[in-house]
Amino acid sequence: MLNMKEGKLAAFGRLLDILDELRVKCPWDKKQTNESLRTNTIEETYELCEAIIRNDAAEIKKELGDVLLHIIFYAKIADEKGQFDIADVCNTLCDKLIFRHPHVFGTENADTAGQVEQNWEQIKLKEKGGNKTVLEGVPASLPSIAKAHRIQDKARNAGFDWEQREDVWDKVAEEFTELKHEIHSMDKDKMEAEFGDLFFSLINAARLYKINPDNALERTNQKFIQRFNYIEQQAKEKGRSLKEMNLDEMEKLWQEAKKK
Repeated sequence: MLNMKEGKLAAFGRLLDILDELRVKCPWDKKQTNESLRTNTIEETYELCEAIIRNDAAEIKKELGDVLLHIIFYAKIADEKGQFDIADVCNTLCDKLIFRHPHVFGTENADTAGQVEQNWEQIKLKEKGGNKTVLEGVPASLPSIAKAHRIQDKARNAGFDWEQREDVWDKVAEEFTELKHEIHSMDKDKMEAEFGDLFFSLINAARLYKINPDNALERTNQKFIQRFNYIEQQAKEKGRSLKEMNLDEMEKLWQEAKKK
């Protein structure tokens, strides 16, 4: 049975009490700083993403807990410095959500998710301490695929997008042609630039067709891992290493893996 609101608040309070005690009594927890936690936070976030991709509810619950621990840990460190506490974090978020949803908490109208997204960037530009430009809110540290998708999404919300999504394939073909030209010239710097343009246009196509490019690539990654592992396992069962097999033998096992 899922918890009622009182149970959720009690659980959150219990978590805060436990962290307070750990911060005082545990040698490891006592010495943690924002800087020491940052890398682990990134790792925990990626582990949550993996659980979401697998649609594993038990793992999602576990990884959400790990991410939540980091959130309250940063707030605890700030509290000790007299900067802010977890209540300030929650209240700041509440204020932002109310401000950014005038169609719910105000008098604006937005009947579709698309209308909400179109209004979103304009609202953030008006927000005190918010973005000064449309693309300012894209984190510089985002992985390249996610960053490209976010850039394109923000540009779309500002009205900069293809009129017909089918037109994007002409752009993909154009970038592919330019890449082939630079490959013939063997200019590495220009080849890299054209590869980037081609990737960007393909990510744009994915966005227009409601496909998350990062999810799509990760599905292919997992598919490749499974098939390659099959080849390696079959080689081991035959008492051979992969380097002892020729390409035709590996291709045959690859096709077997696809059937399985």
